[in-house]
Amino acid sequence: MRVCLFGGTFDPPHIGHLLIAQNVCEAENFDTIIFVPANKQLQKKVVTDKKKRIKMLELAIKDNPNFELSDIEINRGGISYTIDTIIHYREHIMGSEDELFFLIGSDSLMDFPNWKNPEGILKNCKVVVAIRPGFRPSDIPSWILQSVQFANVPRFEISSSIIRKRWRENKTIRYMVTLPVWEYIDRKNLYI
Repeated sequence: MRVCLFGGTFDPPHIGHLLIAQNVCEAENFDTIIFVPANKQLQKKVVTDKKKRIKMLELAIKDNPNFELSDIEINRGGISYTIDTIIHYREHIMGSEDELFFLIGSDSLMDFPNWKNPEGILKNCKVVVAIRPGFRPSDIPSWILQSVQFANVPRFEISSSIIRKRWRENKTIRYMVTLPVWEYIDRKNLYI
């Protein structure tokens, strides 16, 4: 099987996440994309409760047979490090014939040299990069560029932070998230 992990805060999961995952799944012929919500990230101090983020992600991906959810980082607790998730997945979950990939946005690739053990990540899986607006490969060290593959996917100008801001300003987010996620955000009074 060709399995691709897709990590992030997903606060909230939005149409951009889903479209990128679907396009990458098709372009790279993956059997499944596994969404892995982070427990805690060093660069993000305030995030929505993990149970609510998991519920929104479940609602967002429920109708896609190629999408799965893993709460591996939530269950592990503490700060979520990609290398720990990849090693755990390799040692305890995937089969010996499976190929493991990790999907990130080009905005995350900019900070990749500062991640915990970036060399180990590149050694233990294939990193697939979805290019986001404003990305310049010249800003990335060559040792990383030589080891990642770029996915040819449409670019979307949408982010979770824009969604949260619009919601606080009483502006619609209707076509930025799936309807079940929109209803959940509204029912739980999130991002106010």
